[in-house]
Amino acid sequence: MLAALLTFTVAATFIVLLPGPDTLVVLRNLVRSGRRTAARTVLGVLCGLVVWIIAAALGLAALLRTSETAYTALRWAGAVYLLWLGVQSLRSRPLTPAVDPDKDTRLPIATGFTAGLATDLLNPKVGVFFVTFLPGFIPAGSSVEVTSLLFGGIFVLETAGYFALLLLLADRVTRWLDRPRIRRRLDRATGVVLIAFGLRLVLES
Repeated sequence: MLAALLTFTVAATFIVLLPGPDTLVVLRNLVRSGRRTAARTVLGVLCGLVVWIIAAALGLAALLRTSETAYTALRWAGAVYLLWLGVQSLRSRPLTPAVDPDKDTRLPIATGFTAGLATDLLNPKVGVFFVTFLPGFIPAGSSVEVTSLLFGGIFVLETAGYFALLLLLADRVTRWLDRPRIRRRLDRATGVVLIAFGLRLVLES
């Protein structure tokens, strides 16, 4: 069991470090609205991961592998959301370094906790990932449910640590991004990448 635990921890570390829609949404909210909003976005991402992990442990997420209709519906919902976020980034105007959340006119689903949660829950690949990735590390004879929850907890903790480091360096990041030209370029780059993620969900078979 210890060997499986260590192997999973190492594999999960590399996966957590790979940038994806979650990281982009957190960075987007960090730059646009400051550390507090980014922290709420991270919390939303982590809650989304917990939901998927529990679903995978209970076998519910396996429906995404066996039900083409369910997977397609969730995939399209996630694609539309990512495309919408990408377009919003491309259309955004340069703002002050930290926008007052009470004065932010963007829709709530694009900011804070809701943005992180929606980005995670509307990505069916997260559910499929846990269903297909976790079983490969579960030792023979171990409880699938308990071990899946244990490994899932490790993945969430590693993700939380990754984002904590990102937020710890937030001051340096935001100082560098205070210049309107840099902020505008990041908005455009983030928008293009988010749209690319959305199109990938649309075009994949």
